[in-house]
Amino acid sequence: MNIQEFSHTTKMSAYTIRYYEKIGLFKHISRNSSGHRCFTQEDIIWVEFVKRLKDTGMSLENIREYADLREEGEHTSALRMQLLEEHAKQLEEKINLEKRHLRKLKEKITYYKNIEKTN
Repeated sequence: MNIQEFSHTTKMSAYTIRYYEKIGLFKHISRNSSGHRCFTQEDIIWVEFVKRLKDTGMSLENIREYADLREEGEHTSALRMQLLEEHAKQLEEKINLEKRHLRKLKEKITYYKNIEKTN
């Protein structure tokens, strides 16, 4: 599939796709005889994973590190797992912090509801 189809399928702009290729997140995008990018189903799966990492707050630098390790092969699986475990820990800490913030907001909302009831 060409870049426009890939962009539509992945809901990612062509600009972002080109940028991600430039910084090394896409390692093996094949090209046709005209030099245009040709994307595969495997590229779709990979970009969905990259988007998920990005959505969870992983930096592009760390995603690129993961992509580099992935490119090196299965012998890097322990390092990739460690990278994901560290990110998961950071994400859990962020979620816990957000839960505390939400709990405090709800307490304040309850406080104001009680004031309104007495008025």
